[in-house]
Amino acid sequence: MSFLSNIASAFKGGGDNRVPLARGFISPWATAFDGGSARAPFDYGNAVQRSFIENPVAQRAARIVAEGVGSAPVSTSDPQLHDLVSHSSAGQSLLETLALHLLLHGNGYIQIMKDAAGQPVELFALRPERVSVVAGDDGWPTAYSYRLSGRTLAIPLDDENGWPNLIHIKSLHPTDDHYGAGSLASAEQAVAIHNAASDWNRALLENAARPSGALVYDAGEGSGLTTEQFDRLKAELRTAYSGQNNAGRPLLLEGGLDWKAMSMSPADMDFATLKSAAARDIALALGVPPMLLGLPGDNTYANYKEANRALWRLTLLPLSRKILAGLQQGLLPWFDRATLAVDLDQVAALSEDRERLWSQVSGADFLSTEEKRAMLGLPAGSILEGASQ
Repeated sequence: MSFLSNIASAFKGGGDNRVPLARGFISPWATAFDGGSARAPFDYGNAVQRSFIENPVAQRAARIVAEGVGSAPVSTSDPQLHDLVSHSSAGQSLLETLALHLLLHGNGYIQIMKDAAGQPVELFALRPERVSVVAGDDGWPTAYSYRLSGRTLAIPLDDENGWPNLIHIKSLHPTDDHYGAGSLASAEQAVAIHNAASDWNRALLENAARPSGALVYDAGEGSGLTTEQFDRLKAELRTAYSGQNNAGRPLLLEGGLDWKAMSMSPADMDFATLKSAAARDIALALGVPPMLLGLPGDNTYANYKEANRALWRLTLLPLSRKILAGLQQGLLPWFDRATLAVDLDQVAALSEDRERLWSQVSGADFLSTEEKRAMLGLPAGSILEGASQ
């Protein structure tokens, strides 16, 4: 708790009545799952490599969300707070980076860098996989641990003067007291299917796109393969001809074996249905309408305009509000009366909704001017005064 929070807590009767948290829980976002499962342990770094770096659908969906949040118009009552939030840090956009961290990892950590007078001068988003919560005896966070290249840096919640050092924003996790749940773990299986289908198609084309067939054994006088011959043939097929890297490789046959090729259409060869289903699962996990990713067969939205509006209403606005609310609360000791919010009037995708709302409010004769302004989210006063503010 910060110095101001401690004072407020003292006047309210203290903060010692907090229930304890489960400090023994180990989050899957910081370490791997228990190895007893048949599935491979979840590793955030490898998952990012397979999805955001290597998979075009997942990368495009994540970029649409992150860049949409980063470009959202922000309104605030304090110009200094607006500059602090909108400026880039170490070449990265703060809001865009936080949106990507929350989307993929489920946690966003913002380090507050201060000048000699203790005033915040820069906000920097830390890599979430490098940060872990240090819990106290009651399970509540007392500090954060930042790990990099074998080094560990402890970041206290407050500095020596009682001002916050770090802001932690997290997505909802129903069974974790310290960490949030991202979308990358739920999309991992769909990403793996999509990548495997692409690798299979590439390997098939590299091997002259030869389809599978059947091995026919000429028994001759009626004798079959011996056990030794059968085991050797099965082992050779498994090691030399099975798997996506050997797709379409021709067989070298001997001893009465004959290869009968089977025809395969191009539609069957490229796994179009499988890849499309996996791509739609990826888009679903990351909160992007499939139509905006160029995926066919989506009849949910009448057109791109409706899909874009749904993207803002269901994904971008909730994520933007979560980030801005977290920043506003974390910077409350310095900007106690300032507010951070998305300026809906400047969002082009929502212009029709705002126009409809303005028309409905303007036509409500039973409302006073002040009531109409309050419904539209405008400050009290004349139109000129509201515009100047």
